[in-house]
Amino acid sequence: MKVPLLDLKAQYSAIKGDIETAIAEVLDTQQFILGPKVEQCESRIAAYSACAYGIGVSSGSDALLACLMAENIGAGDEVITTPYTFFATAGAIARVGATPVFVDINPATYNIDTAQIAAKITKKTRAIIPVHLYGQMADMAPIMQMAEGHKMIVIEDAAQAIGAEHNGKRAGSIGHYGCFSFFPSKNLGAAGDGGMIVTNDAGRAQKLRILRNHGSEPKYFHKVVGSNFRLDAIQAAIVTVKLRYLDSWTAGRQRNAKKYEQLFADAKLPVITPLVVTDRHIFNQYVIRVSRRNELQAYLHGKGIGTEIYYPVPLHLQECFAYLGYAPGALPESEGAAKDTMALPIYPELAPQQLEYVVDCVRAFMTAISSAGGRDNELQEAPRR
Repeated sequence: MKVPLLDLKAQYSAIKGDIETAIAEVLDTQQFILGPKVEQCESRIAAYSACAYGIGVSSGSDALLACLMAENIGAGDEVITTPYTFFATAGAIARVGATPVFVDINPATYNIDTAQIAAKITKKTRAIIPVHLYGQMADMAPIMQMAEGHKMIVIEDAAQAIGAEHNGKRAGSIGHYGCFSFFPSKNLGAAGDGGMIVTNDAGRAQKLRILRNHGSEPKYFHKVVGSNFRLDAIQAAIVTVKLRYLDSWTAGRQRNAKKYEQLFADAKLPVITPLVVTDRHIFNQYVIRVSRRNELQAYLHGKGIGTEIYYPVPLHLQECFAYLGYAPGALPESEGAAKDTMALPIYPELAPQQLEYVVDCVRAFMTAISSAGGRDNELQEAPRR
């Protein structure tokens, strides 16, 4: 049996007609840069995220960059974030000349450990970028309290969490900015790169619109230096169509996650499954934690099962950030997660039989190890806090 990590063809086949109609409408108007399709996408994503304004941009990476630029964050400034995330989170900080300051993660949720943030705040700290990893929100209440007390900006990296919700608040709506990615593999993906910034501040929204268009306002007049961060109209049209289906896709991912949880519990395997602490976890990824992770991944690959490792090297140990001076062991929870975690297929079109096959293969691997006298339970249970 084949179980790919993600099958976008299955999704596309169900909405092909709607997508082709939306693209044809853009082609008929020949308005590819900004315009009504982008404005429609912006208003609908903003409403979906319980925000007043949406600003379409070229990618989730550029969304983060534009927010930092809008706040004039740069050389001499520090920005606190997590080392256990996609590179763009810290890359944007470095690109504006600021210094990334890494705070370790909560090992149960893989999100930033808010209890460790206060110790990293200095007079140079200008912002915090919490990441809502794998579709589950970071603990935003203490982050916002610290930000208010120290007059810091909060930029939510919600690239993996559109539609996630906790205590009645949607991902992206709590901080000063929320950043989404429409990379094709995301729960809400375009047919290429794309992103969105949401905010409830009219002044910040207007500044972002100027920055995404080379700092031009009006045309050919530049009070600030921006860049080309514009969202293409075709990508906006595709995302707008897909948004209509997003809640049903999320329900499918949640259903599959519940099935996995049941199957792993029944199998009584030494596997740590995701701890759900957010009211609405959208499961951008379903990440388990196991010992002998690399061997298990190779075994599953041989059985036709797609997996992925997010992220094998935490950011504080990346070569490009060696100048920050972090040594191995500095952030042990992030390093441990990088060593032991692996994502399993979770996309909504999966059949129950495919999920059962995945768990059966994990069981077979662990049974073989046990029979051979191997140590299959080296992993310590992460604290459930």
